[in-house]
Amino acid sequence: MPSEKAARSAARKRVRNRTIRSSTRTMVNKAVASLQGGSPEEAEAAVLRAVRSLDKADTKGVLHRNNAARKKARLAAKLNALKAS
Repeated sequence: MPSEKAARSAARKRVRNRTIRSSTRTMVNKAVASLQGGSPEEAEAAVLRAVRSLDKADTKGVLHRNNAARKKARLAAKLNALKAS
């Protein structure tokens, strides 16, 4: 069992991480949706918002840096494919 102080700290971090992770997932899902059905300009703006959110989650330690980098690379590849077509 963790000490009471460690448990309180973990609870605070869990709430913070959950909100950041949730908003990041929302941004990524919106970007993917705009890549599938939107205009390239709209999709690019959504991807930039998602990348910014992923970077923030990475710097705050909510996501592992490789996880964030992988998601950003996949979004960028989809965006480039949309622009090419």
